[in-house]
Parts: sequence; C-alpha cells; structure tokens
Amino acid sequence: MSLEVRNLTKRYGKKEVVSHISFTMDKPGVFALLGTNGAGKTTSIRMILGMLAKDEGEVTWNGKPLDPLEINVGYLAEERGLYPKYALMDQMMYFAKLKNVDTETAKKRIAYWVKHLELQEYFYPKPVGKRPAKPMKAEQLSKGNQQKVQLMAALISDPELIVLDEPLSGLDPVNSDLFKEVIRNLIKQNKYVIMSSHQMEVIEEFCEDIIILHHGNSVVQGNLNEIKKSYGRVNVSVKCEGDIDKYIEELGIKVMEKTPEGYLLKVTGDEMAENLLKNIMSAGIRVVRFEMREPSLHEIFVEKATSLDVDNTGAEAVSGGNNEE
Repeated sequence: MSLEVRNLTKRYGKKEVVSHISFTMDKPGVFALLGTNGAGKTTSIRMILGMLAKDEGEVTWNGKPLDPLEINVGYLAEERGLYPKYALMDQMMYFAKLKNVDTETAKKRIAYWVKHLELQEYFYPKPVGKRPAKPMKAEQLSKGNQQKVQLMAALISDPELIVLDEPLSGLDPVNSDLFKEVIRNLIKQNKYVIMSSHQMEVIEEFCEDIIILHHGNSVVQGNLNEIKKSYGRVNVSVKCEGDIDKYIEELGIKVMEKTPEGYLLKVTGDEMAENLLKNIMSAGIRVVRFEMREPSLHEIFVEKATSLDVDNTGAEAVSGGNNEE
C-alpha cells in the first residue's frame, strides 16, 4: 500500500494558500505535516481527503485516486464534531454504521476503546439508587474527554489510513500520554498515519518523514534524522562553575540562550566547540556539562521560518519603493 500526493495546490482568488505540495508514504508509519497556525496544514489534509476541491494536483492510494467512500480512512479533525445533545453510545453506533461496521463488531470495538481511553463512566454509567442510569451526552463531557470520544470515532472502523489533525491540542499531560500510547500502538499495527501538528517536540517522538509548511510552502522536507544530521552538531549546551562569557566572546560564538542552568550556544563546528572547552579548562573553571548536539526540529523550523520572513520583508520593501517611484 502507498499514498502519493503530487503537486497539491489551493488558491483563494489570487492568494495561494497551499503551493505545490508533494510527498509519498510507501510504508507504514507516521508522516508529519508541521507548521504554525495558518501554514496550510488543515487545508492540505482536507484536499487529501477530498473534503476540499484542489486547484492543482492529485492524491492516490495504491495508484488509484483516493476516495474516502471506497477506502477505509479514519479522520480526527482539528475542529471537534460530536453532536452535543445526543447520547455517546448512540453516536458511536451511528459513526460505526457510516463506516459499514456491523452491530456486533461495533459493540466489541466500542467496549475496547472505552476501556483503553478510560471512558467507562460515560459510556456505561451506573444506576443511582433504584433509578436506571441515564445515557451520557457529549455536552456533559470535558473537552479532553470529547476529544477521546472523537478519536474513538476515527478508529472505530479499524482504518487503513488514519489522519490526525492536531490530535494533542488542548489535552492535559495525562490525556496527552494516553493519545501518544494509541499512536504508538497504531505504528506497531503497521498503520499509515498522517499527523498534523505545530508541536515540534511531539512529532520528533513518532515521525520519520516530515514536511514543514510556512505560508503554504514546503520549506523543509524529508527524513527527520537526515535533516537534523545535515545541520551537524552545531548546538552546545554548557554549564560551568564560573563566568565563561569572556571565552565565548573571544571565539565569536553566538549565545542562543543564557539561564541559571547554563548556556545554549551556536557554533560553526567541532573545532570551535573544542577550542571553547580547551580555553575554559585551561582557565581552571570546572565544567559541569558540555554537550554537543544536532538542532531540534523546533530550532530548525524557527531558523528557516525567520530567514524566509526576513527575505520576504526585504522583497516587499524593494517592491514598495519601486511602486512609489
């Protein structure tokens, strides 16, 4: 099985909100669409799923146009969509029926997910005294528990392809860990998962291949490990029992962050880092921590986005000056 997205483009008037996005998933795992709010992630997902018309491009599953009516797809939307006034069990059975899941199978899967997502008290409420239990409605749940119910709805059909749009948004740490465990299990089951997020550290836990979108354009794309490796070990985390500002300045090293826990420095390579360490130790200053590492995904994104914004501002300034003339 494989998913292929080619030249995906969306325009509103003259504004291109997604510009010629292409990627391939030729093996199970998690593929990430990253970017800030408004970067084009949700628009791309909606075009992939056929919920939004494309201006250019095509999306295929196993070489044929992807049609969610024919392919078993699970979708957790960023905007949650439960019916607030309807009983949770009735809604889940309805969603299962929409996906052609028979009644007995649906009941077994609901029972599994209710237990796994810790929703027993909402789906199977206990009677109060002699009065029978009243079915719980979606509006009676917290936002986090509603999100868990929506995740259940996305997975009730045991889909081949799963699309999770900002799945951890707004969750507390306990529920975030619960969702992460579900995602890990999906990976173990060899599912194809597309995950959209602006939380870079979350993506680093799960994804091998990524696209970072910025204003609808792909600014970084490829295998995450290879991307990070291409930057080299240019970040240095340092903590010393003494003042080392002098030695940092002497070597022209950029200070990215300075806190009571130490420094985060940007170096040009191993030689600069080694010279700093040698100078500190020669001065008799005790080194508590000296660690070289590749930049995080968050740092790569910020650097790339900032440089692009600076370039665009410069281009607009030049253009504006010409117009005034």
